[in-house]
Amino acid sequence: MTLLEIQNLLRDRVRETAVRTFSIDLGEIASEIPPKTELGDLAFPVAFELAKLIKQQTGEKQNPRAIAEVIKTELESFDFVDRVEIAGPGYLNIFFDRALFLLENLDSEPISICDASGPKVCVEHTSVNPNKAAHIGHVRNSVLGDTFQRILKATGKRVEVQNYIDNTGVQVADVVVGFVYLENRDLYAIKTLDSELSEQGVKFDYYCWDLYAKVGQAYQIDEELKAKRAEVLHLIEEGNNDIARLADHVATRNVQCITDTMERFGIRYDLLPRESEILHLKFWDRAFEQMKQLGVIHYETEGKNAGCWVMPFEEHTGTDDHESDKILVRSNGTVTYTGKDIAYQMWKLGILGMDFHYKRFHRYADGKELWITTSDVSEAEGDHLEFGHGETVYNVIDTRQSYPQEIVKKGVAAIDPVRGELASVHLSYEMVALSPAAAAELGFQLSEEDKARTFVEMSGRKGLGVKADDLLDRLEEKALVEVEARHPAIPSDEKKKIAHQIAVGALRYFLLKFTRNTVIVFDFKEALSFDGETGCFCQYSCVRANSIFRKLEERGESLETIRTGLQERESVARTFAHEDGKDIWALLLMALRLEETLISAARTNEPAILTKYAFNLAKSFNLFYHNHKIIPEPDATKRAILITVADLVRRSLTAALETMGIEIPEKM
Repeated sequence: MTLLEIQNLLRDRVRETAVRTFSIDLGEIASEIPPKTELGDLAFPVAFELAKLIKQQTGEKQNPRAIAEVIKTELESFDFVDRVEIAGPGYLNIFFDRALFLLENLDSEPISICDASGPKVCVEHTSVNPNKAAHIGHVRNSVLGDTFQRILKATGKRVEVQNYIDNTGVQVADVVVGFVYLENRDLYAIKTLDSELSEQGVKFDYYCWDLYAKVGQAYQIDEELKAKRAEVLHLIEEGNNDIARLADHVATRNVQCITDTMERFGIRYDLLPRESEILHLKFWDRAFEQMKQLGVIHYETEGKNAGCWVMPFEEHTGTDDHESDKILVRSNGTVTYTGKDIAYQMWKLGILGMDFHYKRFHRYADGKELWITTSDVSEAEGDHLEFGHGETVYNVIDTRQSYPQEIVKKGVAAIDPVRGELASVHLSYEMVALSPAAAAELGFQLSEEDKARTFVEMSGRKGLGVKADDLLDRLEEKALVEVEARHPAIPSDEKKKIAHQIAVGALRYFLLKFTRNTVIVFDFKEALSFDGETGCFCQYSCVRANSIFRKLEERGESLETIRTGLQERESVARTFAHEDGKDIWALLLMALRLEETLISAARTNEPAILTKYAFNLAKSFNLFYHNHKIIPEPDATKRAILITVADLVRRSLTAALETMGIEIPEKM
């Protein structure tokens, strides 16, 4: 019986007792984990709540401690409960039968509900403008989204991962302006350039990165060139013309490069929905008609928004920018980003009544297929899973988009009030900056003022940023130096593989350990440290745990044979009751709390909860490793307990790190 199942049984018994004895329906029952196992393994402060509810319902005042005595008797009837102590005026502190608990969980899976057969949800993340290479800020978005979808799968959800491609936006138009008006290239010339770049080992998205910066600089001194942006943008949105075809090639090539980049980080997608299809397939027209019929959008006849269709929300933010987010159709008839987002959100939830056409875009190394939308029926392929139709949609978008996301949420809720605002979840996050040391190491020329700052901000339009591939390359180089120093004799390919695993683990952990709405200041030294709260430390702890079992295997010992030392339950209980058994018991409980940690992370939309759990488990295991002679332990029962607990820890820590997209190297 898992720890989660035990907790649910205890909650059910408390709830039943409250109804049967006091005629009170408690609903959700809060539990707490005592700070030390000497104070109990689980605590219920429910007696206080019951006393309050009884007085409200009957007017009768009852002592919380007397209420706790009634519940105590009921809880002690479970075999897995050793005893229940009442602390203070009514805390119920539950102590588990440690020997029985261990024996019941010898082969328990760290995550028992990851069959992903539950309700379908859609997670949209990355959503990089396909005009240049991805940068470190995009990596934070992608790592958050990828980890969160893994958490949702681990808690039983069916997840569809989407990467929205804004291939008709102003950023793509800017790069097209650069190719056409700064470099005088047509589509054929761009394809030729692409081949030449490939031969030189230069990525197409890197070239676009520099070109985008050049266009931004040129706009500042050339108003005529800047005016071309609107013309190009109009032609891209209109489609079926030379500029639109050129823009489609540029955007598609950048998406291919970005897909390869994200694969290096272990990040994959199921579908790439493109904005061009939302326009060409008239998704907005359908959404617009539904919204007008339902009265959730109205036409302004006077004031500054005269001639616009707007969402009639009363909230006023005090800023013109945010108030303009309520406009869905401008007075010139063009649809705003908010309007297109509402139509897209309706499709994701399956309430639009229309669908895309789809074609294959990419096949990953293991055969998994990535699909992309198309408006060309002749290109469409039909042998795909059903896309969209999610019960809930999660959008990973930076915190600057919080207000537009709120408008989208309210708009969709007005159309589908049954599911309401809960169907749309905005996973916001703050920016990633660089420490001055990291910026200098990556080649930025810093002024004395910049060197004195806490962090250095980046700007893609100015070309001041860190490409995701460059960052990972630098991390791999640094990790490889460490691997070569520690393991000079192993083959070169193995060294590079380990360096890659360490680099990805370091970066993913660094980007996840901060809560979503914390500004991250990236620093190489901090991220790659083998000490402290880092991915390297967690990986190292897991490698250390695995080494125990490698040594046992070399000695010809199996886990099954070692566990015969657990046959005498009384001896197991005495070992746990001994002074140095307390930390063993505490570690065992922590190892079995992964499942509830994942549920908490999913419920609060906060992957950092999982990251903190992994670090605390790794830290506790290292203390355990130093405090006990695990393999040489002479007492057969204690040795069996130590090795069994080490096995449960390594399995939970491995599962936690894998859920964060972090692999465990063979060596560190």
